[in-house]
Amino acid sequence: MAGTASPPTTAPLSQRLITWAGWGFLVGSACFMAGVPLSLAQSLPPSVAGWTYFVGSVFFTAAATCQTASSWRPDNEVARPWAQWTRADRANLTAAAVQWFGTLEFNVTTLRAALEAASRASYDAHQVWSPDAIGSLLFLVSSAIALAPEVHRTRLRHIRDRAWAIAAVNMLGSILFGVSAIGAWTNPSGDLVSLWWSNFGTFAGALCFLIGAVLMLPFALTRPDARA
Repeated sequence: MAGTASPPTTAPLSQRLITWAGWGFLVGSACFMAGVPLSLAQSLPPSVAGWTYFVGSVFFTAAATCQTASSWRPDNEVARPWAQWTRADRANLTAAAVQWFGTLEFNVTTLRAALEAASRASYDAHQVWSPDAIGSLLFLVSSAIALAPEVHRTRLRHIRDRAWAIAAVNMLGSILFGVSAIGAWTNPSGDLVSLWWSNFGTFAGALCFLIGAVLMLPFALTRPDARA
């Protein structure tokens, strides 16, 4: 009937999962950014920064879980046999799974650092979290796969005009996390290769992930066909 408003349509599950992933990466990135100045604040115990990093890693894992779950439904709500998946669909799932394992690695390293910082009064606050090389490498591999045009278009089909920018900024964030891991490498004398590069890589990398997360968020959840 003319003049009657159409009832709202619920967004596809895959779209909602990507939106939740965006929020998770946003909060997790903010925690990692906050962890850097907190680790440098001499008035605070090292455990404050340690637990901030750990909380951030948990949000990363939650976000990566949502992103991986969304990849299981490459055609929105329509489930298809694996044999019928396109190469981009499979690559998208692979990228999401590799990233998920990377976040688990960060869970382990940040929790270990937080517990050590809480139990040792003499713990060096500057080394409250040394970025893990394995986790950083997994993030880099995941971002490299997601950078392929057909992959990021599949992953972010609802915001195709921003898909390339999100993939690029996440790739830069992964590279910076790798730089941070190199800077945090402990040499034979027990010192870090570069505390400055370790902190810069962590902060700048988290900033890149935060920007990517913000770009993922503008979904019109009541309009499955919406484009940002």
